[in-house]
Amino acid sequence: MTILSALLTGVLCAALPSESSTCPAQAAASQGGQKDIVTTAVAAGSFQTLAAALKAADLVGTLQGAGPFTVFAPTDEAFAKLPKGTLESLLKPENKPQLVAILKHHVVGGRVLAADVVKLPGAASLGGQRLPILVDEGVVRVAGARVTKADVTCSNGVIHVIDTVLLPSTKSIVELAQGAGTFQTLLAAAQAAGLAETLATGGPFTVLAPTDEAFAKLPKGTLESLLKPENKDKLAGILKAHVIDGRVYADQVVTLASARALSGTELAIVVKSGKVTIAGANVVQTDLEAKNGVVHVIDAVIVPR
Repeated sequence: MTILSALLTGVLCAALPSESSTCPAQAAASQGGQKDIVTTAVAAGSFQTLAAALKAADLVGTLQGAGPFTVFAPTDEAFAKLPKGTLESLLKPENKPQLVAILKHHVVGGRVLAADVVKLPGAASLGGQRLPILVDEGVVRVAGARVTKADVTCSNGVIHVIDTVLLPSTKSIVELAQGAGTFQTLLAAAQAAGLAETLATGGPFTVLAPTDEAFAKLPKGTLESLLKPENKDKLAGILKAHVIDGRVYADQVVTLASARALSGTELAIVVKSGKVTIAGANVVQTDLEAKNGVVHVIDAVIVPR
């Protein structure tokens, strides 16, 4: 049973006696000195909205798995900070997939205590996206939310209380690029190469995205030639040299000597004087999160030999 499904079970069983055989979560809670995540969260009394959201998401049957887990739990006050009407909309049956994605964004696999959290640049949520972690003058923030209480230890995991609801990115890699406004050439090239749909719905991917200025650096006539239908395969090969399978974040990139692109090309990675180059292109912006991957912006087009 996952934390999410366990919490929901706790809501459904809260009124039943602990010895009831129909409430395994409460039975487990009575064993040993520590209470499980279910009992701990429900008994706190400040997570009623979270419990209601979990019930609406119907996570008992769909999110099952063994612990331990780490839950970043938004309080009722945290949910109250959402824009007016947001919570009511999320609780509607037709928005169940979005609600499930949000709830999974608050859960990390494993038992991650505060002493470990502050050493991490980020942690992967069960939804796949990363929760960036920042420690500043003793204040710990997870994806922008402040941790107000840490290390609420339970028999099957740990809870860290946060003051803001964590919202995962809802944009695909293509939508992210469209919104930025500086990747029009890349988008046109992806469309011409027949890769736009893959980048919009596939993944997860790590995309090394050349800006419009980067494409403008190509020799005169090169881009126009590549965009011709007869050169579609060549264009696709070049674009695939900018895509890596899986999510590879900046702190992971700098530990690598190279990375293999979807084209099969080995992209050399060099870290020098705080600057990172990949296949000779400078990385100018990192860790732009999309729902199906992560984007790093580069200042030159990678052209495989």
